[in-house]
Amino acid sequence: MLGCVIHGQGDLRVDELPAPSPGPGEALVAVRYGGVCGSDLHYWRHGGVGDFRLREPMVLGHEIVGTVLAYGAGADAAFAPGAAVAVHPATPCGVCPECTAGRRNVCRDTRYLGSAARTPHVQGGFAAQVAVPAAQLRSLPPDLPLRRAALAEPLSVALHAVRRAGDVRGKHVLVTGAGPIGCLVVAAAKAAGAAHVTATDLLPRALEYAVAAGADSTVRADEPASAAWPPEVDAAVEASGVAAGLDTCLRLVRRGGVVVQLGMLPPGRSDFPGNLLVSREIDLRGAFRFDEEFDDALTLLAREPRFDDLISATIPLTEATSAFTLAADRTESCKVLLDFSPF
Repeated sequence: MLGCVIHGQGDLRVDELPAPSPGPGEALVAVRYGGVCGSDLHYWRHGGVGDFRLREPMVLGHEIVGTVLAYGAGADAAFAPGAAVAVHPATPCGVCPECTAGRRNVCRDTRYLGSAARTPHVQGGFAAQVAVPAAQLRSLPPDLPLRRAALAEPLSVALHAVRRAGDVRGKHVLVTGAGPIGCLVVAAAKAAGAAHVTATDLLPRALEYAVAAGADSTVRADEPASAAWPPEVDAAVEASGVAAGLDTCLRLVRRGGVVVQLGMLPPGRSDFPGNLLVSREIDLRGAFRFDEEFDDALTLLAREPRFDDLISATIPLTEATSAFTLAADRTESCKVLLDFSPF
């Protein structure tokens, strides 16, 4: 079978891989769509994500949907062969202090599809077939097409970030960075009852996608004198992964407000106006991945067809480099999907 493998910085290949067999407790899934994530792009362009560096070839991908093929011994065969499913990409250990405290998304020994956080790396889901723990399969709500369901993983990230911001009902939320995750944060904030969402980015096309996701107003990040900037906001989610975005959030959030750092900042130290945390009693919170939000994401996707507008292109696996190039070009794209159906 074919799979999309990163061998090092700038070295992305479509390789022949051995077809997997499901082990005990596992399900075998025929992958149909896989979303190209910002972390996949970082592995391709930079050889790592944040502090996670490539040390060996790795199958990329963790935003995958497909159909059930078979089960291994002892697996809970909850879905019949041929059933359409989404794959939750995380396998928490279940026994560490974080897991037992109900914070499985920050499990200290988790396995996450397509991640170099541990060595050997956890191979990802950008392959024609994958074997995963059967417990990670989720059924799709009625009438949710597989193509839109491929947004479940990044939407889960967005839902978790918004929940980290607290109750946003009736509030003004700022989202810095209108890439795929930022646009989904916009949608998640509106779904959570935010009265107004302002999105910022450097690129006009990205802001158009933010409007499609539900943003009430947008502003160019490189236009500090624009009248579109709100005087203050109740909460902010930093989704760009750059220190300038965090600076903007801390300066615009009201006294006693909440800032959620969602975008992964570059490795090493990042400067930010820390005195504002003190003088304004701002809560600065991190948001990392998600847990139960995956099920909520599928429900929301089934309810909102407009999420289709965030999918810029669906490209065959054999043209993976073209797909990654397009996904990296934010002047043209939002979310790009790989199509595994013929492979």
